[in-house]
Amino acid sequence: MESNSEKSGSNEEGLGRVIIFSGPSGVGKTTVLAKVFAQCNRPLVESVSATTRPMRSGETEGKSYYYLSDAQFQKHRDAGEFLETVEVFGRGHWYGTLKSTVEDGLGQGKWVILEIDVEGARKVLVHYPDAITIFVHPGSAQELERRLRGRATESEEALQRRLEVAKVELDASASYQHVVINHSVEQTATEICQILESAE
Repeated sequence: MESNSEKSGSNEEGLGRVIIFSGPSGVGKTTVLAKVFAQCNRPLVESVSATTRPMRSGETEGKSYYYLSDAQFQKHRDAGEFLETVEVFGRGHWYGTLKSTVEDGLGQGKWVILEIDVEGARKVLVHYPDAITIFVHPGSAQELERRLRGRATESEEALQRRLEVAKVELDASASYQHVVINHSVEQTATEICQILESAE
């Protein structure tokens, strides 16, 4: 049987809230989130995702990700222990949000931020329909392409693949409660904090 927190994303007994945070690759979500955590007056915690990709230099188990083998990931998936899963950009590596991670945060009275794509957001909303949904928008597809090209970290083929995914995500932004255009990190983080601090 589902708990109240699973059904609503909030809890009348003082448990936390679920916050869905999305935006296309290259829009600056990670930088904005770091600023939000630093300045927002809510008990925020970021949900740590599970992944099958190898750990990179500077990353920490349980803080950056939960690193699972393909078999371990599939076992959790078969048991229905993920809220959502995705294979990112066809690289063969899977990512997912474990239900237990979110529930643990809510049980501690935390406001749990899930940085996930729009498809993952739809799946999470099935479990937490009252989640606060925020989409970080670049302002236009052209601006996003300018930022991605400015990073100069990928091949043209990979960049075009990101842009194709981004177009779908930008089209889906209208389904989010809040769309915040990332003109500057400071301004965007301040606006998101205002959204969270005014939420019931």
